[in-house]
Amino acid sequence: MSTENASATPLIEALEQTRDLLSSTTLPLATASAPQQRETVGRAVAQLDDYVLPRVRSLDAPLLAVVGGSTGAGKSTLVNALVGHPVTRSGAIRPTTRRPLLIHHPDDAAAFTSQRVLPHLARVRGKLMDPTVTAPAPHDGDRPVEDTGSLVLLADEKIPQGLAVLDAPDVDSVSDDNRALAAQLLSAADLWLFVTTANRYADAVPWQLLRNAAGRDITVAVVLDRVQAASAEEIQDDLRRMLNQEGLSHAPIFVVEESPLNELGMLPPRVVAPLRGWLEELGADAQARSEIAARTLGGAVRELADNTDRTAEAVEGQQRTEDHLRREVTTAFDDALEAVIDSTRDGTLLRGEVLARWQDFVGTGEFFRNLEAGIGRVRDRITAFFKGEPAPEVQVEEAIETGLQAVIVEHTARASELAERRWRDETAGQVLLAGRDLSALPEDYPQTAAEHIRAWQSDVMLMIQQEGAGKRTQARAMSLGVNALAVILMIGVFSMTGGLTGLEVGIAGGSGVVGTKLLEAVFGEDAVRRMSQKARENLETRIKQLLDQRAKAFLDRLDELGEHPAAGELRSAAQNIRSAGEAL
Repeated sequence: MSTENASATPLIEALEQTRDLLSSTTLPLATASAPQQRETVGRAVAQLDDYVLPRVRSLDAPLLAVVGGSTGAGKSTLVNALVGHPVTRSGAIRPTTRRPLLIHHPDDAAAFTSQRVLPHLARVRGKLMDPTVTAPAPHDGDRPVEDTGSLVLLADEKIPQGLAVLDAPDVDSVSDDNRALAAQLLSAADLWLFVTTANRYADAVPWQLLRNAAGRDITVAVVLDRVQAASAEEIQDDLRRMLNQEGLSHAPIFVVEESPLNELGMLPPRVVAPLRGWLEELGADAQARSEIAARTLGGAVRELADNTDRTAEAVEGQQRTEDHLRREVTTAFDDALEAVIDSTRDGTLLRGEVLARWQDFVGTGEFFRNLEAGIGRVRDRITAFFKGEPAPEVQVEEAIETGLQAVIVEHTARASELAERRWRDETAGQVLLAGRDLSALPEDYPQTAAEHIRAWQSDVMLMIQQEGAGKRTQARAMSLGVNALAVILMIGVFSMTGGLTGLEVGIAGGSGVVGTKLLEAVFGEDAVRRMSQKARENLETRIKQLLDQRAKAFLDRLDELGEHPAAGELRSAAQNIRSAGEAL
């Protein structure tokens, strides 16, 4: 067996890089092209392992001729005739076509006993038995052999050196596994011996495979089996016409006349003599074998490059779909965030219960009448109010918490429903949801929202405490109380009046102005402006965290898809293959 050709090194490196990229390309989203392209990727990786890389690494290794065809075409009988004695299921090696049989010259054993080609199939040594005796199953020493996933190897001097023959399962088998194995073996072939019959040569399944062979530039020899002598010329002419139409004009046709089998199930040697002679000539002609190998390899490399480009297109389609699904989620939750934040800016939260508790807190009438008398007197009145009564500011805090919680929960639920509805409009989104109801909020979500709001309120109080710790502000802050000042700052944050009308404007907006003036009297204008800005940013950050938490339920489904090669990497790999292949 040959050693690796140094001139092939750039192509080998390009092929290995491409294999790594393709094997990590999963195309997980249910796009229109994904199912077919996943199969294409899988076949490409398998062919790289089974044929392309082994052939490039050993350019002068023996040719592998795969005998393929439809059910009942007579493949096994043909193989027996080519070898000159029974070796297949009808003879002494059992089983055969359910477990592929590879027959090689003894001197070529090293090329096939290793995992050089078809590395994922276990090797089993076949043993030629007396054809008159029922033969045991192929064996590997004394170890029982499984029926699938293995390749039976048989060394036989009747096979020309430099050429091996592999009897494959039926391409149209009722067994999915057998059909898949047949396709895998044909993809690993340097040369196809395609067997059909006078009755079935126009069947769709074989012709689809022959079209693929033409696209790959693989050398094909067609064996027209079980032909009546009287109709042989007419059928051969029609078959030749069909081959020419499909780009297989160079494919030789070998006609095997319908003949009785002898007691061992063997055809008369004369009916397969032309095909056997052609194979023997190949075995004796190293140049011809090299040309066949080069042609088939070149076609496989070109096909691989084309498939890699198509995979890049599929990856781009996946990325577009993923980006679209992400946008549907982020847009829904961004809109919800904007709506909640707007409600904290336009006075919406100062309606209802919050407004009532705020009125109780400031003592509506006296509060506004004393506004004209100066901030000092207002502060004194509020201080006296706080000292003589239970702390109503707590009620304001609770009303703010309840009102803001309701707004957050409402808009989060809407965003979740909208995101799920938009995903269900897409096939890929439907598959990602997979029966999940991501629009349903967790039972503890309202409580979580309330905890975030209380945490914000605590942050505001801490900010008031820290700002009032200075010598100049400490006494004034202590005289009003931290909670009272914090509530006034919260109302100031919410007191823009874009959403209020009539008396509400006067009550909420005016009270906010008074509260701001009071805070400025205690802390100074710059400090109040800074605290208000910080409190608002803190609040908006916490609201965003809550909404992001729910959006994550959707986005996690996309993140679980994992990383995959970029389309640019695949296109670059395809170009590297073409360039290195042409150079070789």
